[in-house]
Amino acid sequence: MKILQVFDYFSPHGGGTVDVLYKLSRGLAQRDHEVTIYTSDFKLDQAYIDSLPEVKIYPFHCISNLGSFYVMPDIIKESKARLKEFDIVHLHCFRSFQNIVIYHYSHKYGVPYIIDSHGSLPRIAAGEAKPKWLLRWLFDVLFGYRILRDAAGVIAENKFGLKEYDSFGRKIKKAAIIPYFFPIDEFTNLPPRGQFRHRFNLGSKKVVMSLGRIHHIKGLDFLVESFHELAQTREDVVLAICGNDDGYRSQLQNLVARLNLSDRVIFPGFLAGQDKLAALVDADVVVQPSRYEYAAWAPIEAVLCGTPIIVSAGSGSGEDVTRMDAGYLVNYGDKLQMSRTLQQILDDPTEAREKARRAGEYIRANLSVNKMAEEYERLYQNCIQANSPLRRGI
Repeated sequence: MKILQVFDYFSPHGGGTVDVLYKLSRGLAQRDHEVTIYTSDFKLDQAYIDSLPEVKIYPFHCISNLGSFYVMPDIIKESKARLKEFDIVHLHCFRSFQNIVIYHYSHKYGVPYIIDSHGSLPRIAAGEAKPKWLLRWLFDVLFGYRILRDAAGVIAENKFGLKEYDSFGRKIKKAAIIPYFFPIDEFTNLPPRGQFRHRFNLGSKKVVMSLGRIHHIKGLDFLVESFHELAQTREDVVLAICGNDDGYRSQLQNLVARLNLSDRVIFPGFLAGQDKLAALVDADVVVQPSRYEYAAWAPIEAVLCGTPIIVSAGSGSGEDVTRMDAGYLVNYGDKLQMSRTLQQILDDPTEAREKARRAGEYIRANLSVNKMAEEYERLYQNCIQANSPLRRGI
């Protein structure tokens, strides 16, 4: 198949969506499909592109990224000339300039496209200003409802994601649940314990860790406040907040200072590759305390390192962790429950590590990149076949 993948930008700092895009594109290319990525040059990382030689990547010049709406006019000419060559188009996330363009030419040429929202459907997230809701509503009225209506199919990573499509109030032609997948081989030879601890001079202290972008929606203020409760009763703990700053680090550091935790909280920054694995190996527990989380990603990476995890209940991540019995759930905002759960794991990690071990076996057997690539292939083929009467001769 000739497959086109589309997303706003292509950088290792882009979080879980870019990671999925990268690994899926590589997995499909290794299965002899011709894969192309349309993206922008916003925060362009040429080394990241060069590390994916089996995929054709077109980074169009971004003239504006106001409100995270990446405008790249050159994609119009390219889509007009070449979109008809593809068998299927995979749109990652929902509201974007390129999705408007791709929708127009997909409709014109009869090329089927699918939407993978990655949690981008809700019009407003916890703590966001209402103007963002209005802008998203305007996008939906002008373009979004039609884009969703005419999609050959949609992808959700779990039932939580499927409910978001249902709540959007538009009929979906074909919906598929395809769980997140993981590059199992990357977790085969883990670094020895102690590297992260040595780098940050942590000694034998218990390490509570978060991993991901530092953004308000990630609930890191809740984690810091819960850690403060924990720190009242024990001196042997440190909190490591790992990830790139997405506009919230200074507020979080102010909170840390107000709670007199500056000597017990570290910000190691963005971690990737062996540095990330070394951190996950050395953590005693990894926490994802998000206000909203579409699916588990960083927590499952921790599980593949044998590290216990805690995530927020009532989220897509909570659904994933529950399904695999991979860790523990706490109610967002319940500082006492969080601190007690942390205390339980730190005092007696046997059960928590056994959960991680069993879940790791399940992930290795069922959620590898190659195995999940088969699921995407089936969805693509079904959508292509169902769409064939609509394909227009050019």
